[in-house]
Amino acid sequence: MNEQPRHDLRAIAGQFQLQGEFVEAFPFGNGHINDTYLARYRTPAGEEKYILQRINHNVFKEPHKVMENIERVTRYGREQVLATGGDPSRRMLSLLPTRSGAFYWQDESGNTWRVYDFVHGATMFETPPNMHTVYSAAKAFGEFQKLLAGLPGARLHETIPNFHHTRKRFEAFQEAVQADRANRAIQVKADIEFLLKREADTSVVVDLLAEGRLPERVTHNDTKLNNVLIDGQTGEGLCVIDLDTVMPGSSLYDFGDMVRTGAATSLEDEHNAALAGISIDMFIQLARGYTDAVREMLTPVEWELLAFAGKLITLEQAIRFLGDYLNRDVYYKIKRPNHNLDRARTQIKMVAEMEANMGLLEAIIGRCRMGTQK
Repeated sequence: MNEQPRHDLRAIAGQFQLQGEFVEAFPFGNGHINDTYLARYRTPAGEEKYILQRINHNVFKEPHKVMENIERVTRYGREQVLATGGDPSRRMLSLLPTRSGAFYWQDESGNTWRVYDFVHGATMFETPPNMHTVYSAAKAFGEFQKLLAGLPGARLHETIPNFHHTRKRFEAFQEAVQADRANRAIQVKADIEFLLKREADTSVVVDLLAEGRLPERVTHNDTKLNNVLIDGQTGEGLCVIDLDTVMPGSSLYDFGDMVRTGAATSLEDEHNAALAGISIDMFIQLARGYTDAVREMLTPVEWELLAFAGKLITLEQAIRFLGDYLNRDVYYKIKRPNHNLDRARTQIKMVAEMEANMGLLEAIIGRCRMGTQK
């Protein structure tokens, strides 16, 4: 909160159609990709707040495509919420236009900026305070997916191409093992062998999508529970945020990443991998929440693979972390030696536990499908 902004936030905010007189803007939230600020404005009716963001061009190479996706998704989503009698100002993010009517503005340095309305009376939890919050966040992601199922028009842009193409991720990992650029492979031989033995898993979903046996859907692709705003009074999931990775994908990707991040028993970079694993109680709430929202929408093949999806996306992330470790840590930021190795090993431990409990996970999904899981 004490960080000094590197940009003239008053001037940047002034490019947008915001109500009132600028008071201040300061860093907001804990995001690791974009620069996010909370802007306060004074109006005759009281204070107004807005979320001002600079898109990270290093991650999103074509920010105009990101913004085209978000504008389409939020506009359609708000229409759908309104049609069902809901409050679109609280159920869907709302982009505010620039003075020229566009939904983003580029400064002289080429930075891309946008503004969202602030959602009042809501909070975001880095760590869910209770199981109801887990259920509510998972349900919100399912409702978001269902809300956008009928999105008209052309296919959305892939803002990060092949983001969840697990087969290509595996091939990149194989290349990293062969190149061994940091001469580290001999130290992590058991970890490499664990991942190489699961090559067949990496083709399952991408092949079914290519064959048309799995439906392509509008998916969020970053379904951490802290990407849902929770109503401060009811504890219900209100609004899904962080829409930069909304693009074509599979429902399995979203549920799988929900499990990977939401049902973990340790931090992602826990040094002691023995502490890593999957919480069955958390898995139940994630499964209940998500499927309560999409029960009528999912196809039989999607239902059959929901339990597997958690393992798949966790495997994918293990592959990415260990591959980066072998490549001298060039992609993920590290704060200590072996940071990426620690990350990879927590994911490997989770995969092993999911495999050991796959029968139970599938039984939970089966009960969710019938609406009998409590």
